[in-house]
Amino acid sequence: MSCAPAPSGDLPVEAVLPAIRDGLHTAGAVVLEAPPGAGKTTRVPLDLLQAGLDGRLVLLEPRRVAARAAAQRLAAQLGEGVGATIGLTTRDERRVSRATRVEVVTEGVLLRRLQRDPALEGVGTLFFDEFHERNLESDLALAFALECRAALRDDLRLLVASATLDGGRVARLLRAGGSPAPAQVHTEGRQYPVEVQHRPRPAPGGLADAVADTVAEVLRDAPGDVLVFLPGVAEIRRTARALATRALPVRAEVRPLHGRLPPDEQDRALAPPSHGTRKVVLATDLAESSLTIEGVRVVVDAGLAREPRFDPRTGMTGLVTVPASRASADQRAGRAGRTAPGRCVRLWAASEHPGRDAFPRPAIRTDDLTGAALEVAAWGSPVQDLALLDQPDPAGWDRARATLADLGALDDDGRVTGHGRRLVALPVHPRLGHLLVRGHAAGLGALAVEVAAVLGDRDPVRVEPPASVVDLTVRLAALRGEDLPRDARLRAGARARLRREVARLRRACRDLPEPGAGRSARAGGDDAVGALLALGWPDRVASARGGRGSFLLANGRGARLPAEDLLAGESLLAVAAVDRGEREARIHLAAALDVEVLRRVLGDELHHVEEVAWRDGDVVAERREHLGALVLARRPLPDPPADAVLAALLDGLRTHGLDLLPWTPADRQLQARAGLLHRHLGEPWPDVSDEALLADLDTAVAPFLLGLRRRADLRRVRPADVLRARLPAGHEKQLDRLAPATLTVPSGSQVRLDYAGERPVLAVRLQELFGATATPTILDGRVPVLLHLLSPARRPVQITDDLAGFWDRAYPEVRAELRGRYPKHAWPEDPRSATPLRGTRRRGTATGR
Repeated sequence: MSCAPAPSGDLPVEAVLPAIRDGLHTAGAVVLEAPPGAGKTTRVPLDLLQAGLDGRLVLLEPRRVAARAAAQRLAAQLGEGVGATIGLTTRDERRVSRATRVEVVTEGVLLRRLQRDPALEGVGTLFFDEFHERNLESDLALAFALECRAALRDDLRLLVASATLDGGRVARLLRAGGSPAPAQVHTEGRQYPVEVQHRPRPAPGGLADAVADTVAEVLRDAPGDVLVFLPGVAEIRRTARALATRALPVRAEVRPLHGRLPPDEQDRALAPPSHGTRKVVLATDLAESSLTIEGVRVVVDAGLAREPRFDPRTGMTGLVTVPASRASADQRAGRAGRTAPGRCVRLWAASEHPGRDAFPRPAIRTDDLTGAALEVAAWGSPVQDLALLDQPDPAGWDRARATLADLGALDDDGRVTGHGRRLVALPVHPRLGHLLVRGHAAGLGALAVEVAAVLGDRDPVRVEPPASVVDLTVRLAALRGEDLPRDARLRAGARARLRREVARLRRACRDLPEPGAGRSARAGGDDAVGALLALGWPDRVASARGGRGSFLLANGRGARLPAEDLLAGESLLAVAAVDRGEREARIHLAAALDVEVLRRVLGDELHHVEEVAWRDGDVVAERREHLGALVLARRPLPDPPADAVLAALLDGLRTHGLDLLPWTPADRQLQARAGLLHRHLGEPWPDVSDEALLADLDTAVAPFLLGLRRRADLRRVRPADVLRARLPAGHEKQLDRLAPATLTVPSGSQVRLDYAGERPVLAVRLQELFGATATPTILDGRVPVLLHLLSPARRPVQITDDLAGFWDRAYPEVRAELRGRYPKHAWPEDPRSATPLRGTRRRGTATGR
């Protein structure tokens, strides 16, 4: 490993330029560890150019802002403009010529080039700058370049530069596949001391005011310009407003800096301030390492970063605000010490700092992987065979490939299709590419380009809460210069930015096939917008459910938009922008969708299901039209298969139990009588309990349901027939003898037995048992009945299974009580020898008085 300190007055990287040249010459690959400010971006390419390395040098920058700035600085050092020796190619612009020897490109540009020309004809050196940012595109581009070098271009030189990443780990990656070990070069940065101060974390909702107060303080107490790190555009806007209300101690120009700004505004943020003023740059994390902002002596760090988090379960991505990593915080602080001693104010407690992540999470583990999966499929190597520092999250990768299959970009074997190759060639997310390709094929190419332009960038319309305007057609109106709803405002510069994007996409779509003769879109106006969204996001077509604003997405996820939104009352939406939400997803951009239009544009993805099932308490026999979890239409099946109806009825019985059948008290008594024989005698008497019948529905009950169609028909089933069919053949008379429904008592009455409990119960008036000397029994005398002895008014007097004992012990006391309550009735002293009675005493009957 070569390592050299920075010579005084020179850029630190100057000391290791010979080691870099030598490493590229001997090993063909170099890993350069150089902190921000070392000069790697502005000195290394020109040194290699001067050394006369053959082929074009392609310098990869992870952000458009950084790519433009790097190209301008390199060209300025040569006294030229961009487009001569130093070229620039980004998503938005291309300035190269035959004279170009160093071309600064963004990651997506390099991926497109590798897919078109894997051998990279004419390229001699690939320089991966700021590789520590770990974007998906840079990870894939390096993996593809390594395969290119191993299989096609052993003369291709690779230079990977990182400010914070472990150089040894990158070197091991470059050695993968048997390549020679790369040279590892390390240089110190040119860094002056930076005083780091920690402040209490701002209260919720108070970030903008806390930052504005801190900026006012450092403008008063410290020299130089101020660089403020904020997590996103919204925080930049709020902080700018807060600063506008402050009486700042000096004249200061507040300049935003983020990736969505037009190029001239980005240049303005990087340019020196006007004479006699100081500059306050409000930036996202793109200013951490990729850019040089001259004059900064103070950094104010909110300590936050906004990162995408993809949920493979829902297929949705949400931006989350997280604490910036320790590595990011160090890089931010280092911005204050580039040219002189500086100061960094961190808006979080020092005690919190050790608990932060050491490095940012790589995008391959957190982002939506749909685009990456398409790139890998088009490249042709399994992802596990690629030289990647981190393999993708398996669940996210599987979800990405499933999405591509749904879009028709992958075939059943997971190989890229012709349609998929068209999508790879388009510089947009695969969903937007699918929308563009299918939109052109449907004769909606112009509208598809406008829709893709709006969806591929920041929302051009700002809506102040609590108002809600999610309709995408409003954004298209903004693009076209039409009037907007009262609650919607066009963001500054949005229309010009969108029109540039429209022009770019038109150029990218020039070779897409247009509809053949006689083919044209039958959707028009707003219907066409919804149709295009449905093409790009078929899994996010949403059907209304429940109250206003509540929807179900085709992917099965619930989604909601505010009830006051004009689209909240639509029955069907095509949703383009949606986040995960907490319990339900939140819809941010959508368009109304007509079901007939949906059938035309997604006919191949609709499927029809004939179902006969027990649902919602009855047999449902219907034909349904589905898009994922959505039911677009249903109609009854006029003649459903009998076996399916029978299966549904049986499922209903399993779900709700045998109480669906019309049981009478006599049926339940018959069941209990047979059950008593089963308990006491066993075979051949079967178990006929509800549990046993349910366990054997197909045999025990199904034959009695033939010909039935719905729940109401179950009232025609006679449970007694079901029970008797379970009894052994010829044993019904034996059942009546062993477990009779009634018993004849001494009075001659036929009294019904109750078998519902554990023991059979005979409830009889006490007087009807006069003359009996023993307890009645069933089951050939094996089981005594439980006597419920009743008064003449049929009120309980005594419960016993020992009638003789009752006569001996309890009867005298009961007789005394009942004689007074029922004086007209006979109450003999000796019930064993008395005549049983059904009513009051008879003439000539001894009263025993």
